[in-house]
Amino acid sequence: MTYTIQQIADALGLPAVGDTSISIAKLAEPADAGPDDLALAMSPKYAQSLSDGAARAAMLWPDADWQEMGLKAAILPDRPRFAMSGLTRMMDPGQGFGTGIHPSAVIDPTAQLADDVSVGPLAIVAAGAQIGAGSVIGPQCYIGTDAVLGKSAYLRDHVSIGARVRIGDDFIAQPGARIGGDGFSFVTAEPSTVEQTRKTLGDRGDTKAQQWNRIHTLGSVTIGNDVECGMNCTVDSGTIRNTTIGDGTKLDNLVHLGHNVVVGKNCLLCGQVGIAGSVTIGDNVVLGGQVGVSDNITIGDGVIAGGGTKILSNAPAGRSLLGYPATEMGKQIEGYKALRRLPRLLRDVAALKSQMGSSKDSETS
Repeated sequence: MTYTIQQIADALGLPAVGDTSISIAKLAEPADAGPDDLALAMSPKYAQSLSDGAARAAMLWPDADWQEMGLKAAILPDRPRFAMSGLTRMMDPGQGFGTGIHPSAVIDPTAQLADDVSVGPLAIVAAGAQIGAGSVIGPQCYIGTDAVLGKSAYLRDHVSIGARVRIGDDFIAQPGARIGGDGFSFVTAEPSTVEQTRKTLGDRGDTKAQQWNRIHTLGSVTIGNDVECGMNCTVDSGTIRNTTIGDGTKLDNLVHLGHNVVVGKNCLLCGQVGIAGSVTIGDNVVLGGQVGVSDNITIGDGVIAGGGTKILSNAPAGRSLLGYPATEMGKQIEGYKALRRLPRLLRDVAALKSQMGSSKDSETS
């Protein structure tokens, strides 16, 4: 499907200039753009490579001199990257999933599916499951017993939703996402070596073998509206109460939420973030890639943690964190700078010691 520049601009509520009748087939980076592509040159830095391609039209920035760039037309959003959200949604060709129920899908007679739900090849929908209108269940997905999915759920291939999981509207799950597995919870008959170490923070002199007994998972997972889970991310069910994820929160690839975790609204958890059990996370929290969070702590609203940060204790609202262990971002950066200066400082100290030694030798002689 193609769109004219004017159609794109009208759909997104953006200003367009030049020959707005030009048809666009797809989006492209400036250097790779052909005559039927819309080049995404949304800053002067990216616009420099427009001359390497053959674009006639581009999405630029406010007040950009599009004619000087040799373009025939341009779209000029106030906030280009935000405009890109609507633009990519408009131009997304999708995954090509079919409509209706595939003959190889297995759907329990007691499951309730809205009339327009699509279920792909080899998918399984278990007893008592409910799937809302406009939902797409991709190939080889599994929807567990009594699970509930709201309207417009979009499950890519190989997604599994455990028993009794409840999910709101507009849920997106990328390939391999697993929601509602059992929590990692084990206990010993006597106080374990782990418990002793946590209490004393020291060596125990004790290597006695211990058998781990499973604590069964009785809770499930509750997910709000407009939540997305990336590829191969995993969300454990709660032990007694449900693990919960608030409206608008996005989980990147390989994110793990342990049992009983509570995540607030509009959070971003980036790739390989790991949240241990019984953590409470507020609203609008952003955790960069490979952030780790210790169990049974609270992270306040608006906390931002840079990539690789390890949060071992409660973090107050609005705090920016970095490092291992996590400290205020500004202090952590000052510490990094001081560490880089350490070799030079040691050389200076050695030189001073040498000078002092030479002065003492001169006085003695």
